[in-house]
Amino acid sequence: MRSTIEPALQSAIEKISLPGIIIGHRLISPGDEYALRPDEISAFASSVTKVRRASGAARIVARELLGELGHRDCPVPKAASGAPIWPPGVVGSLAHDNRVAVAAVAKSYMFYALGLDVEPAEILPSDLLDMVVTPQERLQVRDDPYHGRLLFAAKEAVYKAVFPLDQAFLDHHDVEINLANHNAMLRNGRVVELRFCIATHLVVLAYLRARP
Repeated sequence: MRSTIEPALQSAIEKISLPGIIIGHRLISPGDEYALRPDEISAFASSVTKVRRASGAARIVARELLGELGHRDCPVPKAASGAPIWPPGVVGSLAHDNRVAVAAVAKSYMFYALGLDVEPAEILPSDLLDMVVTPQERLQVRDDPYHGRLLFAAKEAVYKAVFPLDQAFLDHHDVEINLANHNAMLRNGRVVELRFCIATHLVVLAYLRARP
């Protein structure tokens, strides 16, 4: 099953890809819930159709990308933590909103971890903005109404990237995003690189390169 894409979004996503990381997306469609494999679906047994559909769509994308890395028709189960389980030698991330599912994968010898988030290109409500941004980050929101949503997505992507490494839950204020420098600083001192795009949706990629 090939992914149905949004051309403008795919073009934007390709611009944030970098050597060694493959990113793709799919417009979530009726029937995508049936793409969940037997070893994947048990984790969604109590989920509503909307969630199963989005999760199936994300795995359709993931399987296409994994095929490019030599893992053909590979299942992507969900761990008890909620994180996807990737085949040996692969790191990756999944994300979706109500309309779009995205996935990113890479070889683990090139990258320690990946995190991905997708959000609609909409202004973040002011009550959420107060919860998400630090005083320093608020200075970055001033000139662009979408930057609040972008900061939110960046923090979600960073959390997905570092949780498998640190096994620690993060508050939004535990992560300081610098959009100009394309990175995030965690309270524990870890620095995560970022790439992002704004099209029909906001997509943020967080990543940690493997040391040579």
